[in-house]
Amino acid sequence: MAGEAGSGALRELILVVAVGLAGLLLATVAAFAPWHATSAGNAPAGLVELRSPGDPGSGPTVEHRG
Repeated sequence: MAGEAGSGALRELILVVAVGLAGLLLATVAAFAPWHATSAGNAPAGLVELRSPGDPGSGPTVEHRG
């Protein structure tokens, strides 16, 4: 069955794999490239710390009276 497919199917399969690898390469570059510039040039890539609004130390606390 696979032997009957011919070179057209093989060429299409190679094209799909090549486009997939190119997309993976572009995604990797986008994930690790510096995004914003500083006065000293490009900022190094790093992790972003995420906090929810209820975390202690995330900002000023407001006393609710009710």
